[in-house]
Amino acid sequence: MFEAIAFYLFAALTIVMFTITVMTSQALYAITAMAAGMIFISAFFFILGADFLGAIQIIVYTGAVMALYAFGMMFFDTTRNVVEKRTNPQIVFVLGVLAAVMVVAIFVAPIVSNNIQALYPIQEGIGNSQAVGMVLFTKYLVPFELAAVMLLVAMIGGIVLAGKKMDRSLTLMAEEEIGLMDESYEPKAGGH
Repeated sequence: MFEAIAFYLFAALTIVMFTITVMTSQALYAITAMAAGMIFISAFFFILGADFLGAIQIIVYTGAVMALYAFGMMFFDTTRNVVEKRTNPQIVFVLGVLAAVMVVAIFVAPIVSNNIQALYPIQEGIGNSQAVGMVLFTKYLVPFELAAVMLLVAMIGGIVLAGKKMDRSLTLMAEEEIGLMDESYEPKAGGH
């Protein structure tokens, strides 16, 4: 019963977060919703008893989205079009209270409940991370290596595309030229 409720709750939250990611026009909202969606996906692994994969989901994917968040903040002026509208502060309060109650329920339910049982027996002498490693590096070795190569190609492609957008290299310029560039980029008085 607890697993079913948690599954449907996290499924709904994941769908909502990724819908916000796709539908919003604000980069900061999209990246924040993507990070929340990745965290909610990790909840499925914890529900299934794959604690190692859940922790890896949080560390790797959510960490990667946070790196994307930092780069988005550095390279783009993403806050210029963001105008916060709080027409109804009661909605914010109600949503905050619901989120707090949900977090408390998630942490208290396993402590209070006495009927939570594992669906499959734990093998003696082998942990979750060892079992994942054995399957990953034997049965799924080729897909694992292909995914690694694809990520490497995507990273190199991103670096090449970002490098093409740069007009001039700052490392090859003199200090005076960099100073002149800084003065030309200063905002005009009265401009936004």
